[in-house]
Amino acid sequence: MARFTLPRDLYHGKGALENLKTLKGTKAVIVVGGGSMKKFGFLDRAEGYLKEAGMEVMVIDGVEPDPSVTTVMNGAAKMIEFGPDWIVAIGGGSPIDAAKAMWIKYEYPDCTFEDMCKVFGIPELRKKAHFCAVSSTSGTATEVTAFSIITDYDKGIKYPIADFEITPDVAIVDPELAETMPQKLVAHTGMDAITHAVEAYVSTANSDYSDALAIHAIEMIQADLVKSYNGDMASRDAMHNAQCLAGMAFSNALLGIVHSMAHKTGAAFQDYGAHIIHGAANAMYLPKVIAFNAKDPTAKKRYGVIADYMHLGGSNDDEKVQLLIAALRKMNDDLNIPHCIKNYGADSYPTEQGFVPEEVFLQRLPEIAKNAIGDACTGSNPRQPSQEEMEKLLKCCYYDTEVDF
Repeated sequence: MARFTLPRDLYHGKGALENLKTLKGTKAVIVVGGGSMKKFGFLDRAEGYLKEAGMEVMVIDGVEPDPSVTTVMNGAAKMIEFGPDWIVAIGGGSPIDAAKAMWIKYEYPDCTFEDMCKVFGIPELRKKAHFCAVSSTSGTATEVTAFSIITDYDKGIKYPIADFEITPDVAIVDPELAETMPQKLVAHTGMDAITHAVEAYVSTANSDYSDALAIHAIEMIQADLVKSYNGDMASRDAMHNAQCLAGMAFSNALLGIVHSMAHKTGAAFQDYGAHIIHGAANAMYLPKVIAFNAKDPTAKKRYGVIADYMHLGGSNDDEKVQLLIAALRKMNDDLNIPHCIKNYGADSYPTEQGFVPEEVFLQRLPEIAKNAIGDACTGSNPRQPSQEEMEKLLKCCYYDTEVDF
């Protein structure tokens, strides 16, 4: 037996934000990030629609990229004091993920962050509040997923919170919000989305329900991501739907070690002045993980199906896997994303010498590999890596060398 869970209502298309005024309640908290939603007027519109619905509104703003445990706990304390019956998160993955974790703490004040990280171990929510997510970026799809990523900066590790309880009740996918994304964000969120779809399709938890969503998302992303990056707004709008389909797929089929590695490397080198941005990490690691997973016959066949839907050619699955890897690497080139950590600059662009020194990477490698194996996403990967294999795979992702094991 398996489960397939999505938000009860998903409003999509231009003007979908207006559906906030149909929510029924007395108090709403809006959780928002660093300022773009305010700058472009969407925060004011959201607040206005909620007030039109007859609600008193409080705003929790300033959620940082890669939201911290501290941000979650501080936001939850404000919610406990205010007592909302709706939590509305608006923006990219960061404010929505943070708001999901705040929601848990709001409903269960004694719940610790460690409790939240117990996979599918969260108690029943919706005793105090319902949750509405409004996405402004085209990648994380957290508006429809059972996941939240929170960073423990003391440990330099990103932790996924995974439970169907945190799947939003209402998702609003309005492409007008995504049209404001800067070009670099288009690239990173888009590669996050295709990674979601590819990993969901080869996951050991895939199903007929998730497969259809994953494959169509891949087709759309192949058609629209680079054009969106280059400023085509019709493609930008299409990408907002595509990333949501990919999110529906992976929220139910789960992910794999591309995400495990991205979670555990993202903040691992913050003391050297930067993070490896999540979408860029996925973009760099995905071709390497495909080569690693393709040693599994079932995964290889499924990668071949993906290549067929992308019309890449190839007379057998081995050729199709190589063509898929080449297509994804070309996508990275078209989006100005480096191929490996060694060439990943502090600004996320390709450079001859990236911000992570080789000796530092090698020194931290065993711990990063151990943490990646222990990540919640590893269990559904089609090929389970040993410590030695994970270290070798991460080295390939550092140096951009061939995966032949």
